[in-house]
Formats: sequence, structure tokens, C-alpha cells
Amino acid sequence: MHLPTTDLDALADITETVKRFAQHEIAPHVGQWDDAGEFPRALYHQAAGLGLLALGYPEAVGGTPASWRMRNAMTLALCRYGGSGGVLASLFSHNIGLPPVLAYGSAALQQAVIPPVLRGEKIAALAITEPGGGSDVAALRTTARREGGDYVINGEKVFITSGMRADFITVAVRTGEAGSKGAGGISMILVPGDSPGLSRSPLQKMGWWCSDTAQLRFDGVRVPASHLLGEEGGGFKIIMGNFNGERLAMSAAALGFAQACYDEALDWARQRKTFGQALVERQVIRHKLVDMQMRMASTQAWVDAVADRADAGDQGADWVAHVCMLKNHATQTMQFCADQAVQILGGMGFMRGTTSERIYREVKVMMIGGGAEEIMKELAARQLNL
Repeated sequence: MHLPTTDLDALADITETVKRFAQHEIAPHVGQWDDAGEFPRALYHQAAGLGLLALGYPEAVGGTPASWRMRNAMTLALCRYGGSGGVLASLFSHNIGLPPVLAYGSAALQQAVIPPVLRGEKIAALAITEPGGGSDVAALRTTARREGGDYVINGEKVFITSGMRADFITVAVRTGEAGSKGAGGISMILVPGDSPGLSRSPLQKMGWWCSDTAQLRFDGVRVPASHLLGEEGGGFKIIMGNFNGERLAMSAAALGFAQACYDEALDWARQRKTFGQALVERQVIRHKLVDMQMRMASTQAWVDAVADRADAGDQGADWVAHVCMLKNHATQTMQFCADQAVQILGGMGFMRGTTSERIYREVKVMMIGGGAEEIMKELAARQLNL
């Protein structure tokens, strides 16, 4: 699919805007933010001021409609030039927390929640995973019991991005009869972050140090019944649909991080001299760089193809299969490029402060989060009727 010239210009414009933002407002501070375990809330306002948080949302809720190509261009540039998965994960956690509200929330709920998040004033998160559940969403045990005009929520969630800061949390719960099991009893409810009975504990991670990640506990949390998203028992379908967008965005992000590793490795190879020659003059180093380019080029082509299909309204079973396979391919590209970049940098690649070292630590969360490799393969196989 060939984009019109005007669209190509728009893609170039947003790439340049995000590149400047990432290079000036993110990259110089990431090391300090990692040490602190968080980045300033002011960054949300800065990103919102550039229209980044609102990209892809309807004008009616304060957004700016945008194609997947446009959103992916933003994601890719932020990752390539910002070089921090922690910043990406928390700064844009609303992109997994808000879509269910936009698609299934009442008009009043949408207006109360979405505009302040897109303005950078509030933070939204998604809470699905539980301590004993992992990828088995249908086995979740957090309950929401109807009492008059409220739902009363009890249970726990874990590995929740923006879990410590979130003002709004889209939570997967089990409604219906006590002891019910399976996908049919799952619902989605929006929980205000200041709800009595909600407690949060920070989690320490291998990577994404500046992204707050939390374990949440719901002890008799009361939420108005009007905060139910869609119908009772319809949550599993909402979750599965939400995952597709998350996985496509993660694929673009993985490509951006791979490019960040390549950029640093190439720059190092041109400057670093060994035995009287720059590293890049060594055939073995050039071949490593070419191998990185091969994987990045194939990933870019696949990301664009899947995005174009989504923009054209083609989101059937075959498309879902390609999203799953693409996520695996893109994160494997990221893994390969991070590994090769650290190898090219040698001892310096093992040192804190290099982009490649940070991204090397962040690879695994990309390969697990949003759907682990093994789950992606099985889901793809099912969609393809294998």
C-alpha cells in the first residue's frame, strides 16, 4: 500500500517532532530517572502539549484521529531516539487502559476520564494479570459483586504498568455467580485510583526501571455500576480485542529499540579503533551490522503491512495471526540487535549509561508482556486453523 504524498509528509513531520522531543527531553535524563525509579509527571504534560498522548483518539474526547501508520511512526521515533522502554511503557499506559473505556464506556464516563488523561493531567492503566494467573486470562479470580448501585471488588493484580500512579484503572474482574469459572464470567470495570480499599505496592524489575510497576490489592473497593464497560460477562472479548492493538504497538516499539541499538553500535564501530583500524573496517563487525539491518528491514515491512491492513478495516482472523507472529518477530529482532550491539561495544556495552545495555535488560519484558512468545504462536496457529 502506497501512502499519498501528504501522508508521507505527515509521517516525516511527526517523526521529526518526536525525535527532537526524545533527544532533548528524554534521552539526556533516562539514566537519572532509572536511578530514581520514576520520571517526572511533568513529562506527561510535555508529551500532551505536543499532541502525542491524544494521537489516535476521537476529537469528541480531546483526541486527534490518526492512522496506525501515524501512531507507529510516533512510537518508533520515541523508542529509537529516547532509548527507554520504561518511559514508553508508563508515558503511554493510557493506550492500553483507555481503549476499553472509549469503546464500551458510557458517554458520561468517557468525558470524565479520557480528556484529562489526553491532556496529561491524569494517568490511566490496565489491570488484568493476577499473581496466580499469568497468560490464562480466563482463570482470573478477582471478583466484582453487585450490591445495589455499586460493584464491590476483591482480589489482586500484579505487574501493572503505571500501577502506583494511575488515576484510573481499567480492571478485569469476575462477575456473576460465586465460584464461576471460564471466559464467560469476566467483565471490565473502571476503578478510580483514589477508591477506598485499593492498595498498591511497587515491584522491582530487571528493566524498565523508571516505569512504576505495581501489585494492586482490592479489599471491598466500591465502584458505581455505571463504571461497568460493556455488558456483564463480555469482558473476555474486550480484553482480547485490546491485546491486538497493544501487540501492534509493541512491535513498532521493538523495532525502534532495535534501531537505537544499531545506531549506537554503528557510531561506536566508526569511532573505536583497535590495532590501528576502526572497528567498522573489520569484516566481522560489518557483517554484524548487516545482519541487524536485515532483521530491521523485514520487521519494518511487516509492521507497515499489518498497520495498513488495520487501517483498511481488515482485522479478521488472518490479521490477528499476523499481529501475533509480528510481535514475536519484532521482539526477536530487538533481542538480536541488542545482543549484537553489546558485543560490538565490548566492555562498554556492559556499562551502565549505554543505550544498548539498557535495552538489553528490557528485551525480555517485550517478549513476555502483552502475550508471551509461546502464547503468540499458539494463538496464531488457531487463527490460521492449523
